[in-house]
Amino acid sequence: MAEQKIGQLLDALGVEADLERGDFPTDAFVLLKVVKADGTVSLSCARSEGLDWITRVGMITAAQQIENSGYTDATTDDD
Repeated sequence: MAEQKIGQLLDALGVEADLERGDFPTDAFVLLKVVKADGTVSLSCARSEGLDWITRVGMITAAQQIENSGYTDATTDDD
């Protein structure tokens, strides 16, 4: 399987991120569901060039927690 840039693919899938003016994304880990030509389904992952393994594990763990229970910014104080 040949590696390829996936920015346009993510755009075509409608992937968006909630970023504010001045935010500076530094790393990305992308999990893809892929339907092969023969109809089988697999998972594939991609990551930004400089993403080290320990940050990748942390991002995956945080993403799982967010997906399972939601996320509230602890620095936001509504009092």
